[in-house]
Parts: sequence; structure tokens; C-alpha cells
Amino acid sequence: MSADDTAREPASEQTPLLRDAPDANENTPLPQEPSTKELIWILGSIWLGVFLAALDTTIVATLSAPISSSFNSFSLLSWLATSYLISNAACQPLSGRLTDIYSRRWGLVFSNIFFALGNLICGLARAQWVIILGRVVAGVGGGGLTAISTFVTSDLVPLRKRGIWQGIGNICYGAGMGLGGVFGGWINDTLGWRWAFLLQVPFLIISCVLVAIKVDIPVKESDTARIKRVDFLGAITLVLTLVTLLLGLNTGGNQVPWTHPLVLTSLVSSVVSLGLFIYVEAMVASEPVIPVRLLLDRTVAAACLTNWFGTMAVFGLLFYLPVYFQVQGLSATAAGARLIPQAIGTSIGSLGSGLIMRASGRYAFLNYVAMAIQVLSAGLICTLNLYTPVGLPFLYFFMGGASYGSMLTITLVALISSVDHQHHAVVTSASYAFRSTGSTIGITVASAVFQNTLKLRLWSRLGEREDAKELIGRLRDSLDEIWKMPAGLTPGVLDAYMDSLRAVFVTLLGLAVLGALASLAMREHKLHNNLARR
Repeated sequence: MSADDTAREPASEQTPLLRDAPDANENTPLPQEPSTKELIWILGSIWLGVFLAALDTTIVATLSAPISSSFNSFSLLSWLATSYLISNAACQPLSGRLTDIYSRRWGLVFSNIFFALGNLICGLARAQWVIILGRVVAGVGGGGLTAISTFVTSDLVPLRKRGIWQGIGNICYGAGMGLGGVFGGWINDTLGWRWAFLLQVPFLIISCVLVAIKVDIPVKESDTARIKRVDFLGAITLVLTLVTLLLGLNTGGNQVPWTHPLVLTSLVSSVVSLGLFIYVEAMVASEPVIPVRLLLDRTVAAACLTNWFGTMAVFGLLFYLPVYFQVQGLSATAAGARLIPQAIGTSIGSLGSGLIMRASGRYAFLNYVAMAIQVLSAGLICTLNLYTPVGLPFLYFFMGGASYGSMLTITLVALISSVDHQHHAVVTSASYAFRSTGSTIGITVASAVFQNTLKLRLWSRLGEREDAKELIGRLRDSLDEIWKMPAGLTPGVLDAYMDSLRAVFVTLLGLAVLGALASLAMREHKLHNNLARR
């Protein structure tokens, strides 16, 4: 079949969405498929940054309680996560189109620099607002490192092999997540939590140099100046939508009441900005950040929603499982080590699903199995208590990690198989937007459930005491206060914490179920063996 015949072939579930006319891609050169050795060098240089971004995630998850306690504000725990993820969510969707225009290489260099700068600010911070600023800056860079690495892999690897290479990349990501908790806990117990941030900076400089040398992906040529091709209106309205949405969700019920003007104004502004964004992308932009018509495709919408709900559930657990272990009396190091099975499972699930898709050329049934396991794992985690045997959480977390790693790989392959090659970066950016907002919303929801339930449970147990307000305030601001309570109060306080954690786990189970239901709508698309998809 000729190229012209292929272009005229009617669309179906076996052909990609939004395929353009034969001459539309003349200026979009496909890179030559590199040898395995060349691919290892190129992707290896990128995966160092991915490893560090993942390492940072579980470092902060493990150190959130010690950092919050050092600033005497347990509410800082939520901001440490969400400040990073808000900037991550706001900037990741822009990375697809911007690196289409300015090149993947310079996008990765920019991301490494910002990630290093953010970690430096966190390591030197002496005030709460400074460390939050550092997390915002790091979020800009960390988001780029993970998203752009995915674009580069899709640029260089055919669909049929795509899952395997994504799986290898997720091993690097999983190794970072697994080691981050242990590394962060050990550094906190020896040198202090600041060094967990500072020690990352030299490695990020090395990562920056490597990608500048190794990554060279051709960009689309155009008669229009690059700066004029940037969809500034779309970028601004998208960033405003995400920032105001996440700001409202994070502060509501956490920092201020849901009826507070800040919350109401943020949420209303988010809806208005979303409307403007949709109008700009559909009617104004010549090269939209995220073409709205992409999101109307059934497979694209289902994959994005699966990422959204699934990531909400996983990141809520990621930040509250260390709290569970520290309530059991474990150190930060020991709590971080308990997250290793989840990271191992993520790596194995991602690579395993990639191998299965390469052998079978299919992904739909595999998706159903992965999501069923995620729901089962979330349900089993709801049964945890202060006396649960050590081995059971390891099994539950491994199952959750394996299902999450599989889901990420399967939905990515489904997304890029359902659109034409030239759209893979922007549709991947869209999925990262859902994933980033999902991680933020998951932590925000978990934090709101935890704080409100804990407040009610502590008042029910300590409310009759004259010093109840002071004790409850201290207990909500620092986990260390549990062990400073009078002996007769400690069991009741521990029960209050466990009731709050169980409420979080049940909420996250509900989100996992929604993700599984959304995934049922994905269609099966053909997985080609070459970059030309013929």
C-alpha cells in the first residue's frame, strides 16, 4: 500500500485519530530509528533526571512530617506536596508543544536547571514560604524531566516496542521512588533533612550536561518565527485554570473554611479560565497547547480519566502511608523503607505490561486486569491497623505498585496509538496534566479527610480536659507530640490517628474504583512495528 493510499484509508479503531492530509507532515521529519546501543545512550542520559525526580518524590513524602515538625506546622505537610505538584501540573501540559517548537534537548536542559535550583532553595530555606517557593520551582523542572523523557521515547521507539522501553524507564523511576524514602530517612536521621535536597544538585548538573550532548531530535521546520508559534493565550489560560483550581482545593477545609472568599474566588476563576482556554484552543490558536478535539476521542478521554483517578488514589497513599508507619512508632528511615515494595511493583508492572503488549499487540484486556488489581490493593490497605503483621503491607503495596505501573504504560500506549505521530507529544502532555492534577487533588482530598477526621476524633477523646485545645493543636501540628502525651492518653490518641488514616484509605479506594470504571471505555488500536505506523 502506498503512502497516498494509507492517507486515504478510512478511520477506524485500528487507525489513529487526527491523521492529516498527505502533505501536512512534509515539514515534520520522523527521526531515524536508532540502534539499541544508541537508544540506551540517549534514553540513559534522560533517565538520570527521571530517577532524581522520582527520588525527590519519596524523599519529600518521607520527610514531610519531620520538615513540618521542624517548622512547628503540620499543615505544612500538605503544602510541601501540593506546591510542587501545582507548578508541576501547570507547566507539564506546556512541555509537549514547546519542545515541539524549541526541541526536546533545550526543554530537558531547562528542566534540569529549574529542578536543581528548586532543591537548592529548599535545602537553604529558613522560613516556610521559602521552602514552598523552592518546591514550586522544583515542580517546574521535575514536571519537564518526566514528561519530556516520555516524548523522546515516543519519538524514537515504534508503538509495538513502546511499552518495553517505557517499562525500562519506569524501572529507573521505580528505583528512584524506592530509594528516595530510605535515602531521605537516613539523611534526616544523620545529617538533617536539608541535605536530602542539597545532595541532589551535583547529580542534576551532570544530567544537564548529558542531555545537552546526547539528545538531538529534529524539530518541525516552519516559515513562521518560533516565538510566534507559541500559543501564549492557551498557555496562560491553562496555567490560570490549573493554579486557581488546585489553590482553591488545597486551601478549602485545610487552611481556611470552604466558604472563605479565597476558596470561592479561586474555584470560580478556575471555571472561567477553563472556558477561555477551551475557546482559545478550539477557535484561536494555530498550534494549540492541547487541541480540544483530541480530548473528545473516546480512548483519549478514557485514558486521561483513568490516569486522573488512579493517580489520585496512589499519591494519596504515597503521602499518608509513611504517616501510618510513623504512628506505629517507626522512624522516618523505617517508614521510607516500607515504600520500597510499591516502587518495585511499579517497575515490574510497567515492564511486564510492555512485554505482554509487544508479544500480543493488544492492551485492552491487560488494562482490565491491572485496574482490578489496583482496586483490590486499595481495598486491602483499608484493613490496616496498628497491629497488622509486617508482611501484609508489603504484599498490598507491591500489588498497588504493579497495577499502577501497568496502568501508566497501558494508558500511554493507548493514547499515542489513537492519534497521529505528530500529535503524540501534545496528547501525552494532556495525560500528564490529568496525572499531575490528579496527584495534587489526591493529596488534597486525603489531607482534608485526615485533618477533619483527626480533629473530630481528638475532640471526642480529649474534649473534656481543660487543656484540650492546646493538646489537640500540638497533636495536629506534629507527630512527635503523640509520644509526649501522658501515658494514659496515648492509646486514645493513636486510635484517633488510625481512624483518620482509615477514613483516608476508604476515600482513596473510592477513587481507585472510579479509575477502573473510566478505563472500561478505552478502545483497542493497532500497535505498529515501525515509526511510520505502516
